[in-house]
Amino acid sequence: MKEKQFTIEDLKIIYDRYKSKYGKDTYKYMSKLFADAKPLHKKCFKRSDHEQSWRAFKGKNLEKLIIYILQDAVTDLGLTVIDGNCLERTNGSNLSKELNLVKRNLTVDYGEFGSHLPDVDLVIYNPKTSRVIAVLSSKVTLRERIAQTGYWKIKLASDEVTKHIKVYFVTPDEDGTLTIKNPTKKGRAIVEVDTDGSYVLSETKIEESKKVKTFDKFIDDLKKLIK
Repeated sequence: MKEKQFTIEDLKIIYDRYKSKYGKDTYKYMSKLFADAKPLHKKCFKRSDHEQSWRAFKGKNLEKLIIYILQDAVTDLGLTVIDGNCLERTNGSNLSKELNLVKRNLTVDYGEFGSHLPDVDLVIYNPKTSRVIAVLSSKVTLRERIAQTGYWKIKLASDEVTKHIKVYFVTPDEDGTLTIKNPTKKGRAIVEVDTDGSYVLSETKIEESKKVKTFDKFIDDLKKLIK
């Protein structure tokens, strides 16, 4: 008999349960949601090195859960949100015409060294034109990839074809890098200077700025981009 596995679908069930309790504030409890999911994941994991497997599962499925959370609101704006990996791992001949155009519209030109996609977790685009509106990286803490996100913002901004694309970071910020504006931690400095902003999935009170905000403000900011 095949062992039951704990999957993103199980996470969605927990999220929906949270949503029925917390409503529009559900995003604040992302870390608690994963804390509740951890022992359930462990039950389905028979080997001894559970901690390493859990970290990988949590990182991989945070982005999938964010897509699940954003899907309806993004669609209501006439846009589409997808997992960025679906563009990276699929060669052009296997992509639909729409996604092939999205891939071309997101590609960074390295001259004689070829063209390459930025490392992003989510891509938001207009399905009628395949124009990319924004890309998001989602990690549990900033130290995991914030400098890389800043790098991709600089690369996208340096090309006429991609300079309009907004580059955001979405995080539960479990190490508290974004909490305080001054004195500024390195991760927050990178967000403020080298990205278009970060949205925080946490119940911890943060000192907000034009570029550091709670996650509930993301859709309103997206609406402003497409006006």
